[in-house]
Amino acid sequence: MLATALSRRAAVGVNANALRSLSTWANVVAGPPDPILGVTEAFKADQDPRKINLGVGAYRDGNGKPYVLPSVKKAEEILTASKPDKEYLPITGLAEFTKRAALLAYGADSAPLKDGAISITQSISGTGALRIGGEFLARHYPHSKAIYLPVPSWGNHTPIFADSGLEVRGYRYFDKKTVGLDFEGLKADLRAAPEQSIVLLHACAHNPTGVDPTQAQWAEISDIVKERKLFPFFDMAYQGFASGDTARDAFALRHFVAEGHQVALAQSFAKNMGLYGERVGAFSLVTADPAEKARVDSQLKIVIRPMYSNPPVHGALIANTILGDKALYTQWEGEVKGMADRIISMREKLYNALTHDLKTPGEWGHIKSQIGMFSFTGLTPDHTKVLAQKAHVYMTSNGRISMAGLNDSNIDYFAESVNAAVKGNL
Repeated sequence: MLATALSRRAAVGVNANALRSLSTWANVVAGPPDPILGVTEAFKADQDPRKINLGVGAYRDGNGKPYVLPSVKKAEEILTASKPDKEYLPITGLAEFTKRAALLAYGADSAPLKDGAISITQSISGTGALRIGGEFLARHYPHSKAIYLPVPSWGNHTPIFADSGLEVRGYRYFDKKTVGLDFEGLKADLRAAPEQSIVLLHACAHNPTGVDPTQAQWAEISDIVKERKLFPFFDMAYQGFASGDTARDAFALRHFVAEGHQVALAQSFAKNMGLYGERVGAFSLVTADPAEKARVDSQLKIVIRPMYSNPPVHGALIANTILGDKALYTQWEGEVKGMADRIISMREKLYNALTHDLKTPGEWGHIKSQIGMFSFTGLTPDHTKVLAQKAHVYMTSNGRISMAGLNDSNIDYFAESVNAAVKGNL
């Protein structure tokens, strides 16, 4: 009896192993872990009460908690009272929202906007906008299929455009020696790019470095793009969130359009409205006239329909309510400025602590000159490793930190930990 049972169990084990070896997915190899998610997982597993997570790309309030904007709460109250249905949106989304999103980005004085020549569709946040744009350019941009990204760029840019069928190349952007913009390298690489190539430009708050060109430098970049007949594709994920001023953060985009460039634009409302999980965004193209716009609109629908059919409604209704109500819009502008100002204040405090209080070796002016959520600190992989192991401070290995993860309760501890790591006595 016992022998029979053991025999059956052994047979089951053999059969299970055989099934696994014959599985359709047996040869699928494990993909590399996401570096930022890995940081979050390590942070969660750490039981030390001093631990700090500076890897997350989402705003945190002064207490280190997720922040729902009061204007968003008010918009949701208005929506609840209106009892909206849950019907499908059109393929290109909520028309009122996309109209207002275009106005926010391009500005009321935009000639293409006034002329009805901007083709726009709602998207699944900024990532979806970039993917729509990549797919559209791969199919319809009649010239080069190469897109030039700044080095470094947001990690998802490369797979988004590669999976869209574009050839991804790079242009110099960040100077490790100065922890600032390699403007001469940038200009040289854009001048060397084949004519009519696509070039991706971060409109403001460059991710991951926090290093932006000045307005004068943007004007020079515009001239080079025009001279080389390059096609500018702007990624604007942080309008208002960078400086606290939506118009200032849109300067580069608006300057290029005013100079006659036909641009592509990816917009996100994740950061500036805190609508991370609602996935609210827009993709737009400047066209020659309303007739051309109509043709482009039709092709955008063809790109989107088999991709996800139509976008989610709730987040678009929230954003549209804020953008369409004068009082709520003013309130939102104040709140987004408040988020930007808090991050700027953390930059000031960190710079002062490292430079004046702790006399940390090195030059730390870039902490203040960089802008937006992220900062390239200049810390090395060895620094970041020891900070995680000894100080329970988590960031990506390239030294990028989310400034939003710092607050009055942890910034002194963070500065002291960085100081010790740099001095080699952590």
